[in-house]
Amino acid sequence: MQESKNQNFNHLKIHSQFSICEGAVKIDELKDFSKENKIKAVGICDTNNLCGALEFSEKLSKSGSQPIIGTQINFRFKETTGLLPLFALNKIGYKNIIELSSKSFLNNDELSEPHLDFNDLLGSNEGVSIFSGTFDGLFGRLFNKAKFSEINELFLKLKDNFGDRFYIEIQRHDNPNEKDFEKFNLINSKKLDIPIIATNEVYYLDKDMYEAHDALICIKNKTYVNEKNRVRFSNQHYLKTNSEMLDLFADLPEALENNYNFTYRCSFRPLPSKPILPNISSEKGVSADEILKKDSTKGLKEKIIKMFNINNKDFLKNKNYLKYKDRLDHELEIIIKMNYSSYFLIVSDYIKWAKENDIPVGPGRGSGAGSLVAWCLSITDVDPIKFNLIFERFLNPDRISMPDFDIDFCEEKRDLVFKYLTKKYEDSVAHIITFGKLKARMVIRDVGRVLGLAYGFVDSISKMIPFDPSRPQNLTECIAGEPRLQKLINEDSRVKKLTELSLKLEGLNRNVATHAAGVVIADKKLTEVVPLYKDATADLLLPSTQFDMYSAENAGLIKFDFLGLKTLTVINNTQKLINKKNKDFNIENISFEDQRVFDLLSSGNTVGLFQIESAGMREALIQMKPNHIEDIIALVALYRPGPMSNIPIYNDCKHSRQTPDYLHPLLEDILKPTYGVIIYQEQVMQIAQKLSGFTAGQADILRRAMGKKKERN
Repeated sequence: MQESKNQNFNHLKIHSQFSICEGAVKIDELKDFSKENKIKAVGICDTNNLCGALEFSEKLSKSGSQPIIGTQINFRFKETTGLLPLFALNKIGYKNIIELSSKSFLNNDELSEPHLDFNDLLGSNEGVSIFSGTFDGLFGRLFNKAKFSEINELFLKLKDNFGDRFYIEIQRHDNPNEKDFEKFNLINSKKLDIPIIATNEVYYLDKDMYEAHDALICIKNKTYVNEKNRVRFSNQHYLKTNSEMLDLFADLPEALENNYNFTYRCSFRPLPSKPILPNISSEKGVSADEILKKDSTKGLKEKIIKMFNINNKDFLKNKNYLKYKDRLDHELEIIIKMNYSSYFLIVSDYIKWAKENDIPVGPGRGSGAGSLVAWCLSITDVDPIKFNLIFERFLNPDRISMPDFDIDFCEEKRDLVFKYLTKKYEDSVAHIITFGKLKARMVIRDVGRVLGLAYGFVDSISKMIPFDPSRPQNLTECIAGEPRLQKLINEDSRVKKLTELSLKLEGLNRNVATHAAGVVIADKKLTEVVPLYKDATADLLLPSTQFDMYSAENAGLIKFDFLGLKTLTVINNTQKLINKKNKDFNIENISFEDQRVFDLLSSGNTVGLFQIESAGMREALIQMKPNHIEDIIALVALYRPGPMSNIPIYNDCKHSRQTPDYLHPLLEDILKPTYGVIIYQEQVMQIAQKLSGFTAGQADILRRAMGKKKERN
């Protein structure tokens, strides 16, 4: 045993925050813990998913630890279903556990928990190591049913199929029935010649977390802490030290030795990938770049001839065409250089299909409206030159990031677009998973409920916590800023307990949902890249990735946004009603200079009109008295916390009650359209270019630095 003391026990079964309402280990905290304690290797083994695999791999490797990727999947044998842990030993093994994890969700009906048949294990196990699991896993449940001969039969099957990659797992958490199960396993290990391995099921890092974790289990199971007959865990599920584990298994040196050596068998971790796009090249061998050039040039010609009423023969010499063509060539050069031609063609394809199939599509929003190529391909209906929009805000060669079009579709018909994507890309398209978190208010409510505190009492406490989505605060900040809550904590032991537990659980994942608009499209079967998830109770056409938006992008998947907008449905239905009396009416041909519209807006009678129906917005319209479309654009941009204070300045300058302040003579041309008020991000970029000589790309980096974009490690 002296030799063992120089080795490190490997915690292979960490349950991170992705073991929903079960694991209380935050990956960021584990990363810091591993770095501080110089942990050589650590394994993730979340229940029923691989959601944290890539994030865990990236962050733990940066801390100097070897990340080992595993998961627990439910397997059914006859009438018994239970968890079995699987670990990826190499790249093939990782792909196999991705396939198994995905299949457990995709092949089940809405009444079943995600699970696989036991025989599914036997066919997809190359590069995979399997453990026999806990006393509450598949074999533990068979043991509790006294199915001893069936356990022996399955052990032999696993030994035949996995060879020395199958281990009988020995755990010591002081849980009921664990000792009897251990004796049974040790007998079988010797009788069947199957190696044993020591493990510890880790649900939290510090032993002081036990009570908070117990509350978390109650949140999951909708029970109360003081209930007698409920799921309980022992207090031994923290991340124990090397010496603690060595002492715990001192009588089983073989189990320790196999644990020490297991990490040497693992030679793979998932890595981030460059963006992977489907190949859009034509059957005739024409590249995506050539198709993009041809389609966008053709689109520009059609739009210029229509917009400026130019003769088809003379358009090549027309100064307007030449101006637009220069901008188009500039954008195409950047797009092709950054290898994003396929991205534009994919978006163009499904938007054209939607329009051809009478599915209303929005004119474009966000930075994507700054692309002339997008306009030429009918991705957007906004002329970026007319509205002085900058392409580099959307796609910047100095700041490598994926382009991102936010496309609005009629809410009632958006599913038809998903059906089209499924037909075209088959099993290479999916939604993106999202995770609801135990935020400050939510964690107070949940913990208060499981502690059995009165609803009204907990509600009064939660209402002391500010709710401002634009500037969210954590619970510590909320307590520090609320003297009433501080007083209650000091005077009422119930509130003290409530906040203590809530602070420990805050930020953990509480539930799983699907991204409202995000869809990823890959160049291959998705399960070759990421694990998939499907909520059988939700009426969704597509599965979801188990990776959230950030991990999915890090895995090389490209996100496309399909936003369902009810307003488009209303506009479409209204146009159909008008067409019954006026067949020639088309919403795309309406005038932006109809004075009667501006008179209506100036009256403030805008209830039911998208984005301008709130009481505050109606009052702002009355004060502004808009008389051209740019006023409406400016007001929508200004009407948000912070910039709202500039609305009176804009109005006073517009109505000559105040002289515009352009800050510097060089900025007058940039700020004149907005009466000296800096409203748009494009203006920030133009100012940087004008005053500092920045390139458009450098100006975009400055713009981004001024924003509130979330930075991820």
